[in-house]
Amino acid sequence: MGEQNTGRVVVAGASGFVGQALVASYRSSGRQVDLVGRREATTWDDPEALTALIDGASAVVNLAGKSVNCRYGPANRAEILRSRVETTRALATAIAAAAQPPALWINASTATIYRHAMDHPQTESTGELGTGFSVSVARAWEQALFEPVLADTRRVALRMAIVLGDGSALRPLVALTKLGLGGPQCDGPWPVSRRRREAGTEHEPGSRGGAQRFSWVHLDDVVRAHHWVEAHPEIDGAVNVSSPNPETNRELMAHLRDVLHRPIGLPAHRWMLELGTWALRTETELVLKSRWVLPERLEAAGFRFEHPSLRAALASILTQRQ
Repeated sequence: MGEQNTGRVVVAGASGFVGQALVASYRSSGRQVDLVGRREATTWDDPEALTALIDGASAVVNLAGKSVNCRYGPANRAEILRSRVETTRALATAIAAAAQPPALWINASTATIYRHAMDHPQTESTGELGTGFSVSVARAWEQALFEPVLADTRRVALRMAIVLGDGSALRPLVALTKLGLGGPQCDGPWPVSRRRREAGTEHEPGSRGGAQRFSWVHLDDVVRAHHWVEAHPEIDGAVNVSSPNPETNRELMAHLRDVLHRPIGLPAHRWMLELGTWALRTETELVLKSRWVLPERLEAAGFRFEHPSLRAALASILTQRQ
């Protein structure tokens, strides 16, 4: 049995896909929610106001961070890192200065912290962290959360897989499927410049024919996981938030074709993806890295996913849109 969640919640970075759903959930349960962000009454550049806002709150949730759906040039890399690490450090400073610090601090993290995995799934106890730019950001993000000494505040990093809901990562995949391009995204060789290799933004081919694993989680289960963690004080540290049933990219695209009633889906090979992501100003890593992640700690603690099946999850989301 978990504890009942009550008290005021401070949410940072609430304007995003997950943040909007989470804030709505807190407010629908009758809880007071205060926000931190560039467009809010309390902003990141006012440390005294941030401390005052956090003082006396029961929980703090940080979802702040620039979207990774962009090209990893120097300016974007710097902002991706800064927007995560500096906001997390600002919250740590505010919590340390609060007379009544929150009992819980939940910070967003990412399942991308694990390596490109084709051989076995990655869990909190056995997973192997990867290398490269995205992993280095995730490591620094979690370090900013766990390194400060905050004796009165339990801290949890939610390593979220790709979150599925009405919008976000599904939009381009749905558009491609409707155009008849809903086949697998196939990895393969591609020349890598020295500059990208030095920056850690290259993607080395590691799968064929859409065999890369697709770890995902429904938006509803992400929201439920936040409430669950708050109600279970025995949980701290890193927690994977990912459906217990990851599938391959090939299976993902087959489900989308089925749900959208598109019998034909041409595959996209690496050279096509490189040209397409360059035109769309994003990165092939987002579709070609094999993320094979399991929610070992959540399931061991008794959490049960409302959306464990990928096809059923896609059907529920896309039916709502029609």
